Amino acid sequence: MRKGTLTPPSSRPPSKPDGRPRPPAAAEIGGPWLWGRHAVLAALANPERKLLRLVATEDNEAELRALGPTPAPQIVSKDELQRLLPPGAVHQGLALIAKPLKPLGIEDVLERLGERRDAIVVALDQVTDPHNIGAVLRSAAAFGAAALVVPDRNAPDVSGTLAKAASGALEIVPLVRVVNLNRALDQLKKSQFWTVGLDGEADRTLASHKLAGRVCLVLGSEGEGLRRLTREACDLMARLPTAGPVASLNVSNAAAIALYELVRDGPSRDGTA
Repeated sequence: MRKGTLTPPSSRPPSKPDGRPRPPAAAEIGGPWLWGRHAVLAALANPERKLLRLVATEDNEAELRALGPTPAPQIVSKDELQRLLPPGAVHQGLALIAKPLKPLGIEDVLERLGERRDAIVVALDQVTDPHNIGAVLRSAAAFGAAALVVPDRNAPDVSGTLAKAASGALEIVPLVRVVNLNRALDQLKKSQFWTVGLDGEADRTLASHKLAGRVCLVLGSEGEGLRRLTREACDLMARLPTAGPVASLNVSNAAAIALYELVRDGPSRDGTA
């Protein structure tokens, strides 16, 4: 495995002093940087990923050699790797450029579900923080959700920040971007999904609805919550039983608690008992 010095894209000149072209930046190669141990190792293990460039520090060299990934990693120092990534990126000695995953639609998710009677989908309405979306993906993977649905116009692009927060779940739970969220909810309802909006002012708790079968949890942004039209598109509204002076939850925390509530007394949603 070769070692080398990396220069961040923003400071690279158009060509090297010897006239040879500079190494391409991530966007020019074909995708954003992914960083962090779980995010990178999950992407390396995903056969759906086309891997383009792998960079690692020496303390990860032996493990990567055992895995035998293609492309072979370029081994650099921690400081060199840090300079290559956005400021503040916690890379844990691993970074990867890979082609984005093939986008999926609601139809693809429903086809994958087939005849399964128990399934969960999570939908986010105008949640824009990539950390929150990544954390919701992580909870969705932990509790066996079939997909995370976000509106295309008001959700961030998949980035290293989002993938790091997802801790590998980006490779497990499809992130479905839709042009119209309400139309997507209608498609799910036609496929026997209950669509349940979470709202702190709802009359009933999520547990009191005793939901089973196919369920789509719909969560809004922390500031404004669900938009009016999104609320109207839901079959039911529900709240989590919070109380006290700080009764509201971060959207990712609310998603995790709601997902747990849906699965705690029933079969797992991956089809196992």
